[in-house]
Amino acid sequence: TFVHENVASDTTSAGNKMEFTPTAIASYKPFKNIDFNLRAFYKRIFRMPTLNDLYYTFIGNIKLKPEYTNHYNIGFTYQKLFTGTWLQALNVQLDAYYNEVENKIIATPTNNFFRWTMINLGLVEIKGVDVVLQGGWKLGDNWTFDSRLSYTYQKAQDFTDKLDEDTYGGQISYIPWHSGSAILNAEYKSWELNYSFIYIGERYGISANTPHNYYLPWYTSDVSLAKKFNWKKKDFKLALEVNNILNQQYEVVRAYPMPGTNFKFILNLTI
Repeated sequence: TFVHENVASDTTSAGNKMEFTPTAIASYKPFKNIDFNLRAFYKRIFRMPTLNDLYYTFIGNIKLKPEYTNHYNIGFTYQKLFTGTWLQALNVQLDAYYNEVENKIIATPTNNFFRWTMINLGLVEIKGVDVVLQGGWKLGDNWTFDSRLSYTYQKAQDFTDKLDEDTYGGQISYIPWHSGSAILNAEYKSWELNYSFIYIGERYGISANTPHNYYLPWYTSDVSLAKKFNWKKKDFKLALEVNNILNQQYEVVRAYPMPGTNFKFILNLTI
């Protein structure tokens, strides 16, 4: 990766960058007639701060350093197709990973919670597990169903300053230990019905994991109904979305409340 910075103003540029970041990937299929695959990889990741991270008014920080990650991953995938039954397909994926992140780029409030800026955390260690379960069903000639369940466990600790007892080893800003989602989709002829559930577990606003910085879990449920039709030789799709149907009151980040129950009408035209 080569990055050349040139700023057409009095602002000092963040400087040029040239980095070599290799990746090694391995996979192995132990059984000839079973769709089961083991996989592992190592990645050296270079993340350059974005234009907004560096230069956006108030938020930007031209002293930001690039982010470097050593990413280790091991996991498996399994897929099974079925015939003569209502269950058509089953897919399972599981990955366990460990990341060492140097100069992790995060957003943090300044003197008040309405003005944020970008900073580096010197060293962050992340241990996690991702699990995904997908299924496909068919009932009769017209009904089809798809489902996707996902779960993530992530322990992301700030090990920047050993002398800071409040932050050393703490979970970093707004990263939950537990999160997950469930998506269900049903189709009948030209109709589609979708349900989506998102869960975000307990978090802390900063690496100092004190009761004052603690945030309760939140979750939302969304539903949509769509109809496909043809009019004047054009393909249309009309959809109604009802988001946050349980009117959950929550904040993704502190002092920024999210919408309660809200509605959307969407009309798509394919030309």
